[in-house]
Amino acid sequence: MTDAVPTLLLGLLDDAAVFPPGNAPLDEALVAHREHRAAWYASMIGPFLVPAVDLGGVAGAVEIGLIGPLDQLERALDRVPDGVVVRQVESPVAKRGEDPTPGLTTFLALAPRVEGPAYAEVPLTWGLMAALDRLAEARAAGANVAPKFRTGGLAAELFPTPVELAAVICACRDRGLPFKLTAGLHHAVRQTDPETGLVHHGFLNVLAAALVASDGGEPVDLAEVLGGVDALPLAEVARESLHRDRPLWIGFGTCSIAEPLADLATVGLLPRDRV
Repeated sequence: MTDAVPTLLLGLLDDAAVFPPGNAPLDEALVAHREHRAAWYASMIGPFLVPAVDLGGVAGAVEIGLIGPLDQLERALDRVPDGVVVRQVESPVAKRGEDPTPGLTTFLALAPRVEGPAYAEVPLTWGLMAALDRLAEARAAGANVAPKFRTGGLAAELFPTPVELAAVICACRDRGLPFKLTAGLHHAVRQTDPETGLVHHGFLNVLAAALVASDGGEPVDLAEVLGGVDALPLAEVARESLHRDRPLWIGFGTCSIAEPLADLATVGLLPRDRV
């Protein structure tokens, strides 16, 4: 445990303030990020996520994660400003329905240029399992790579069902692959957005599902957890493991650091008097 932050929650939140739906101006987001890094919950906060095309606007000493298409990442890595440390990169390797193999080949060639991890965003469609096999092989050979999956967006097909997400978590578990998630995780517990009608996954659901998976749970067990809408049993699963390292799930980018902190305090996983 670091200060008031349980071990289970360390590094859970990457700062994605400049990405939708937050869309904060880069300079303002950088100021806020430095405040997060100095706060009592700093150990929960990962790098400041930056679109590769906006790298030139980043100034001063800061750890960042670069996100963008592979060609943009290649150009950005050639012009990193002084004082900026690229801690990780993230890139989609294919569009939905495309064969991820060619993009994954380029991605694996790029990954050694980064000191930290490289995350390949793989669509949850055709070619997924072969891509996971290849990432597992690369990781076993020493490459610091892992998959990243999209759990939301502007269209219903970008939101995997609990069954689909359960299957991919177990597939990663079975291959010894940690994973990241992106988009749609705005609240702790699964809920329907009243404006769009889209059902969003809850990050507490995912955390509980990762714990169940690490203890040998099957996809059907994880699907039940991922589909749950009651915070109490989900929080209890997490509470029983607060002093252990978080298994499987590396974390997720959030455009609001304050919202997940508040949700975690509400369910008793962070101190209410400090949020």
